[in-house]
Amino acid sequence: MGFTIGGIREMRSASRRRTRSTEVTAVAEYTGLWGWDVAPGARAVRAGSGRTDCSCGAADCPSPGAHPLAFAEELAAGVTLEKAAATWAETPGAAVLLPVGRSFDILDVPEAAGRNALARLERMGLPLGPVAATPTGRAQFFVAPGAAAELPDLLYRMGWDDAALDLRPLGVGDHITAPPSDHGGHGPMRWLRPPTLDTAGRPPQARLVVGTLAYVCARLCG
Repeated sequence: MGFTIGGIREMRSASRRRTRSTEVTAVAEYTGLWGWDVAPGARAVRAGSGRTDCSCGAADCPSPGAHPLAFAEELAAGVTLEKAAATWAETPGAAVLLPVGRSFDILDVPEAAGRNALARLERMGLPLGPVAATPTGRAQFFVAPGAAAELPDLLYRMGWDDAALDLRPLGVGDHITAPPSDHGGHGPMRWLRPPTLDTAGRPPQARLVVGTLAYVCARLCG
């Protein structure tokens, strides 16, 4: 049986509805279950000649599809599913962004190093928080707030301050794209270690994971 133009349009519309429904459910889970604030974010828009524009409309946007929408209402932890649905209806197609520096900070490393470090940390029985993976090949470890400011001192005390480490902290003022949203037009975010009731609200102190992350980054990425 062939497809009609109307049928294709209906399928595309259904696909968009499923995507919106999935993201609204994720927002309600992040705010209601995990206790995180959520911000509606811009989307990357494919343009001609391989160019990527941003749905915010700024011609010179420095982070297409990877920043909060300035006009959109941020959702505080604890909002209802109805409130999440209403907010996303006002910003159709918005990406799900999580503000960093409130409930957690982020330690960002290459995905290969992150997977290796995650396996090592699990074998050692150390407490771990959620870990997200970007479509650009990065792993983002959720750690206790304040890690971004503490990182230089932690690396110094552990003897890693002179090493060329691909280890990036994210803190107050930063945002990350949350699964299942698209990240900057590169594809969807995903979880390497999903949040749980035990880990979402109590991510580990950075000092518990920095040593392993630094060691693996130096060995695999140096």
